Amino acid sequence: MLGKLAVSGIKSKVKDYIVLLAGLVMSISIFYMFQTLAWNKEFTSENAMINNIQLVFNVGSFLLAAVTFFYILYTNSFLLSLRQKEFGMYMLLGAKKRQIQRIMFIETFILGLISLVIGIGLGVGLAEVVGRLLMNQLDMTSTTYASFFVPAILITLAFYTVLFTINGIVNVIRLSKLQILELVHADLQIDVVPSQAKSRVISMIIGVISLAVGYFALINMGSLRELGLVTAPVATTLGTYLIFASLIPFVVNKLKNNKALNEKGIQSFTFAQLRFRINGLKNMLATVTMLIALGAGAISAGMAFQYNVTNMIDYGEIYDTTIFDANAEQQEILDSIDFNETNEYRYKVDDQYVYFLGEDLENQVPLVYESTDEIGTVPDMMRLEEELPEDTRGLAYEEIEWRYYWDPFLHGITEPNETEYGPVVLSADDYADIDEAEKMVFIGKTDEFTEYLPEWQQLDDIQQDRYQTDFYFSKIINYEMLNSLSNGTVFMGFFLGIAFLAMMASCLMFKVLSGATKDIGRYQMLRKIGVRQSKLSGSVYKELFFIFLFPGIFGIVHVLVGMNLFSFILLEPYYRIWLPILLFIGIYTVYYLITVNLYKGIVMPKEM
Repeated sequence: MLGKLAVSGIKSKVKDYIVLLAGLVMSISIFYMFQTLAWNKEFTSENAMINNIQLVFNVGSFLLAAVTFFYILYTNSFLLSLRQKEFGMYMLLGAKKRQIQRIMFIETFILGLISLVIGIGLGVGLAEVVGRLLMNQLDMTSTTYASFFVPAILITLAFYTVLFTINGIVNVIRLSKLQILELVHADLQIDVVPSQAKSRVISMIIGVISLAVGYFALINMGSLRELGLVTAPVATTLGTYLIFASLIPFVVNKLKNNKALNEKGIQSFTFAQLRFRINGLKNMLATVTMLIALGAGAISAGMAFQYNVTNMIDYGEIYDTTIFDANAEQQEILDSIDFNETNEYRYKVDDQYVYFLGEDLENQVPLVYESTDEIGTVPDMMRLEEELPEDTRGLAYEEIEWRYYWDPFLHGITEPNETEYGPVVLSADDYADIDEAEKMVFIGKTDEFTEYLPEWQQLDDIQQDRYQTDFYFSKIINYEMLNSLSNGTVFMGFFLGIAFLAMMASCLMFKVLSGATKDIGRYQMLRKIGVRQSKLSGSVYKELFFIFLFPGIFGIVHVLVGMNLFSFILLEPYYRIWLPILLFIGIYTVYYLITVNLYKGIVMPKEM
């Protein structure tokens, strides 16, 4: 019997449940995809580059799980508010509160089961598409990758089962605190107009100060580092909620009291509606603002990470390739590349040192990056002007006078042989006295490193076969590692952004539509006294426009300031930031129009 009542309750509010279900399915499918890409061990162990991005998808899973937890708690509180009158009638007819609690618990689990089945099904397809796209981006293949991954299914089932259980318990606790009369008259509660109490002014001041502190921490993230990472999210979040609890109702009240605005058409009614509604929406609008910042910020960060790979590689190493004693095959590849600068240095090797001829280094002075203390900026390139290191053979470590630029450069062009002390620079006479075979190291720089990726890879493969060592590094190896991480970050950022924006839209739509039935009488009364249907429609558009406007503006500002969070690890954190902002505006506009039309379908009087 209780099961039938639960199913009947879901059917009676099917439109509202579909809104919640859409956000849940999106969350579950993306969570499953992240788990598949992170824990498919055979796939990750087969591909070293994929193995590097496990952490990226695990971090994404954690963020998605945290947001989903609060999303479910938030939206289910709305569902409970919609069913309060129905549950009160059950109790008046003799049902015990314990039975009502079981109905609510059963409903939560039915909804969870449906969303899990649909979400995992979509997640399998998503994991297949994204996995193949990721492999194509990294120019690799795999015979072990499986989009239908049992451990990922078990992890997803376990996590969301726990989540739905906690949510069901919370709903039961909420329901247990309500009395029968509160349930029966749930839809007759009076909306409270925001007051101008001293506490609201204090809250407004604290909110502005908190937001200013958060923004200051974000803008100065490069210097604050760990302190900024803690301060920025806490202060920004606190400031956002306090501002929406105090400042936004104050602004709306000012609009309502503005005679010039209120004397036009039925704008007095529009602003009155907005003023009554805003107090109940303040926490929701603050949450939507944070979800907008997380969603658009995740997409922006993913794009910035991918773009910054080449910049970071070039910043780490100016020259694109370093070839030791090139053979005929390597020389043929080098001849096919259009270098804008090449240098060749002679050297000899024994079991103690790598000996470089100082004459070559003086005649072919390399490029280096000028030292700078500015974080997040690419320093200027310059021709090395430092004096060559002296002959350091036989000197103790503390007796050596190190060169700031020359020493790291020489270590970078030293072949990966096992020598005891490393590179030294010798005069022509001393170099001639070394009784070892002479070799040649080649370094070259092109205008665009990524234009010759296959050539760099071929050169590197030949060189790695020659030097069988775990300590071999090259620019192309570093590029592949960073590129794999950045590709993983792009996919994670994009899908996290979509998930956050979907949840954001679901929350806002659900909250607006859940209170729509209270407004039916108001619109009917206006229509009866002669207000045209077009005027009523315009009032709906204006009212909901302001509701969507406030979190939209604050969310975009949060993104624009918040990208400074990555300033100390990215050279250009604002790369094409207009693209995710336009994407957000497009999605946000679509949801605004959908919400307006659904709301109008509920409140607008039907014409005879």
